[in-house]
Amino acid sequence: MSPETAKAQETKAKLLQGALRTLTEQGIAKTSARTIAATAGVNQALVFYHFGSVDELLAAACRYGAEQSVSRYRDRLAAVSSLTELLAVGRRIHEEERADGHVALLGQLLAGAQTHAVLGPATAAGLELWIAEIEGVLTRVLAGTPLGEYADPAGLARAVAASFVGIELYEGADAAGATAALDALEQLGFLLGALEELGPVAQRAVRQYLRRASARR
Repeated sequence: MSPETAKAQETKAKLLQGALRTLTEQGIAKTSARTIAATAGVNQALVFYHFGSVDELLAAACRYGAEQSVSRYRDRLAAVSSLTELLAVGRRIHEEERADGHVALLGQLLAGAQTHAVLGPATAAGLELWIAEIEGVLTRVLAGTPLGEYADPAGLARAVAASFVGIELYEGADAAGATAALDALEQLGFLLGALEELGPVAQRAVRQYLRRASARR
């Protein structure tokens, strides 16, 4: 890699990180080429040189931030062996993401998507990275349970992701209510865990019940 290419990549990384910091700390309303460049410590003209527009930089930063977050937790998710554990890990990830300011960032991205056309698809693409990881876990852990034949891992992954996104946004208005919602998800996890612990006869009965229920739909 030439020194010029290395310098350009370093500058782009500074701008991506600067955009994420600016969104988190100042909000979408105060995010501009000037504020991003000041946060990144580079010349304002470099925003347009490397990304063409502020909106394109924000879209790239959204994807960049999601990739960084997902890669940070990928090994932890890969080690999940049950639905109960998945919900517990999800809660810990939520707490860590909130502490790092990423929950506030998601709120700003979703707010910005209303007025910045490119942010909607970019935010959705970032969420898809999370959904793909969750779907992989669900496919794996459901395979040996009575739910394996009937559950839709892809749909469930989106439901889990939507639940956590909703809780993250709700938390700003009602922290106690958000905590109660997370507690309820953990209780659901305990119930599902009990299902996983059933013996073969009981699991066979559950499967038969689910088959009958599915046939009536």
